[in-house]
Amino acid sequence: MQQEISRRTRSALPRDVNQLHLALLRKWFWARKPDAGFLLEGFPATLLQALVLDEWLEARGETLTAVFASETTLVDLVTHYRTQGLIPVSLPAAA
Repeated sequence: MQQEISRRTRSALPRDVNQLHLALLRKWFWARKPDAGFLLEGFPATLLQALVLDEWLEARGETLTAVFASETTLVDLVTHYRTQGLIPVSLPAAA
């Protein structure tokens, strides 16, 4: 009996941490009040997450006003947000 419960619980969880982060943030994003300001630390952490966030924002007719990147931010993310004019060109990107 306990093995059956354990098997069901594991299969109901997302397969990787990236999916779990997206699932939790999706729930938060769509539950928040429209046009409520927010600050996300450590998200998006990948280009895929950034593209998903862009889709969510577009679906609600919202945009980002700024993106803060650290020295450890991936080059792909910095490039993505630089093309949107959200990160100054002078900020170096991590390899």
